[in-house]
Amino acid sequence: MDKHGKINLEYYKVFYYVCRSGGITAAAEELCISQPAVSQAVHQLEAALGCSLFLRTSKGVKLTREGEVLHSYIKRGIESIYDGEDTLKRIQDLDTGEIRIGASDMTLQFYLLPYLEKFHERYPKIKVNVSNGPTPETLEFLNEGKIDFGIVSTPFEARPGVESTPVKEVENIFIAGPKFRKELQGRRLKYSELLDYPCIFLEKKTSTRRFMDLFLEEKGITLEPEFELATSDMIVQFAKRNLGIGCLMSDFAKEALELGEVFRLEFGEKMPHRQFCLVTSKKSYISPAAARLLTELR
Repeated sequence: MDKHGKINLEYYKVFYYVCRSGGITAAAEELCISQPAVSQAVHQLEAALGCSLFLRTSKGVKLTREGEVLHSYIKRGIESIYDGEDTLKRIQDLDTGEIRIGASDMTLQFYLLPYLEKFHERYPKIKVNVSNGPTPETLEFLNEGKIDFGIVSTPFEARPGVESTPVKEVENIFIAGPKFRKELQGRRLKYSELLDYPCIFLEKKTSTRRFMDLFLEEKGITLEPEFELATSDMIVQFAKRNLGIGCLMSDFAKEALELGEVFRLEFGEKMPHRQFCLVTSKKSYISPAAARLLTELR
């Protein structure tokens, strides 16, 4: 026993190998130690436990009843440790593992998705869990340790300890349907003219809406939309049906613009561009799989 009165765990390891191999000599070969060292460890364990664990026979050793009871526990413990080692090695080798990501519809569709596709081709056994939500929700998940990292869009307010890396520049635009072409297309508009038309915006909790509101407020303009929608795809659908002027990230409207189903409004002053950013927390552990994907994203 050690100085704390506990039996040396190495004795249990030797006991396990003697049981597995069926003999002292075979166990010594597996453990790469001498036969006397194995015998001594078994004797020390038997002395510490106060019972015989093996019956010596001409064919090797056989477990006593007490030995069988102990073996049922030691086998589970030792093999559980080895399973843990194997799993950890597989995680390090990216043969297994999980990545937890926070992303909005916008950042997922127009930034993250192609990277996930390539990553999955290389590491098909890695499980990827995407928590889909707006930027404030993603930042809260990061703070609570529910995700390894997030992809958010500016503007946002992050708590201390959150690191942000810009990865893509994006643009907000205003669009309208064919009903508004004659009076609005081809003109350099003032943002104050939006007050004269029905508007279609995202909900206020989204970064796209917040960015637009802040930009217009700096010009003394406050817009109350006739329609507040949950997704940018629906803004396109509403605009196509001439229900008003929509504001959204430009990539969402690309197809409808190319087909001529909507047109882009032009203003004398352009709205500044925004950014997609990777956000990580200094206080959170990032799995090897997540670290590898982050390297590729950066």
